[in-house]
Amino acid sequence: MSHPLFVTLDGPKGAGKTTLLEAMTKVLRADNRKVIRLCEKKSDPYRAETMALVNRLARNPARDLEWEVCERLAESRAWISRQVLTQQPPDSIILMDRWYPSDAAFRRKVPFAEILQLNIERNVRMPDLHVGVVTAPEISWARAAARSRGLGSTVIHRLEEHVACTEAFERESANHGWVLCRNEGSIEDATRQVVAEIYNVLGEGPAFRR
Repeated sequence: MSHPLFVTLDGPKGAGKTTLLEAMTKVLRADNRKVIRLCEKKSDPYRAETMALVNRLARNPARDLEWEVCERLAESRAWISRQVLTQQPPDSIILMDRWYPSDAAFRRKVPFAEILQLNIERNVRMPDLHVGVVTAPEISWARAAARSRGLGSTVIHRLEEHVACTEAFERESANHGWVLCRNEGSIEDATRQVVAEIYNVLGEGPAFRR
C-alpha cells in the first residue's frame, strides 16, 4: 500500500462495533498486518466544546444548532485528517471507531446530503472502506441497556427513537454503498465478513484466517 488503508465502523449503539473491532484487530495482526486503532472522539481536540453544543441541542432541538454541531464535527474531522491520519505508517490498516458521514443518518433536522457536502468541502478524508454495523433495533437496544454505562446516549432515550435511527442508518448505508455487517450471529461470522472486505479492497481476495 502506498498509503494506509482507512477502514471505519459505525452504527447504532449496541450493534457490537467495539467487540467487532477487537476481533478484527486480533485476526489482522495474526496475519502480520500492521493495525492502528483510532477512535474519533479520543482524537478530537475540540470534543468538549462540541459535546457542550450537543447537550444544548438535546435540550432545545433546533436546525441552526444542529447545523452548528455538524460544522464542528466536520472541522474536527478535517483536523484529524490532516494531523492524525497522515502520520500513520503507509503499510498500516487504520481501524476507526465512528467517522463521517454515517453519523449524519442520525441527525434529525439537517438532511444527510447537506452534511455529506459539508464534510467534502472541509476536506475530511473519505474512508477506503466504510462498514455499517447493525442488528435488529430491539437487540441493539437491549445490549446497550445491559451495559454498565447503560445506553449512554445524549439524544436517544426511547426505543422508538432508536428504531427510527437504525432504519435511517440502514437506508443511508444502502444509498451510499457502505458494506453492511449484520452482527446478530457469531462474532466470528461478522469478523470473517469484514476482514474479507478489507482484503478485497487491498486486492488480495479472501484471506480470512482463523
